[in-house]
Amino acid sequence: MLAKELISDIVPSVRTSDTGIQAISLMEDYRISHLPIVNNQDFLGLISDSDIYGMEDQNEALGAASLSLFSPFVYDYQHVHEVVALVAKLKLTLVPVINEDKEYLGSISMHDLVKKFALLTAADQPGGILILSMTSRDYSLSQIARLVEENDAKILSLFTSTAPDTTHLDVTIKLNVFDLAPIIRSFERYDYSIKASFRDDDKLGTLYKDRYEEFMRYLNI
Repeated sequence: MLAKELISDIVPSVRTSDTGIQAISLMEDYRISHLPIVNNQDFLGLISDSDIYGMEDQNEALGAASLSLFSPFVYDYQHVHEVVALVAKLKLTLVPVINEDKEYLGSISMHDLVKKFALLTAADQPGGILILSMTSRDYSLSQIARLVEENDAKILSLFTSTAPDTTHLDVTIKLNVFDLAPIIRSFERYDYSIKASFRDDDKLGTLYKDRYEEFMRYLNI
């Protein structure tokens, strides 16, 4: 999934001729803390709500104000993972997208980013979830896939998370089946540690909610 596929149709931009009052009003309407400044198709940078609150006169045009603009962006061909990395690093509420000619194409909102990321991880697909716990040395994607497929199941998505300063690894697997008992038994025969399993709609709903909240905390929004 590329950045150009994530561009929102509704996220506005402002021009240097727009005032601080106009910019802050747009931020409040769209519940964002940043706006791109674009003249014609030239991306000039991002303005934040703190920039505007720091203006001596918010009725002044943005181009005439002394602003500490910064210019984070992604190219239209970059992957969604790179978009998430930029958001997390800079604590952005939207990400400008440009092409190779440095022309502004639009912005990616956090709402659309989370929604698309959910599709990428198959969070919207029915099925169960297993979380395995292991050391990074014991991690083998081919063996995990084999044990799943030997039980007539498929992996819809898989992602790993590592605790800081350790070799401990959690592997979260989204499967296309709800009956996880045969798969769990297979993993246990190979001495895998099952940290958690989620099989019914209530538990899955709780897991999705927790994962969403963890993701938003990760983005520091």
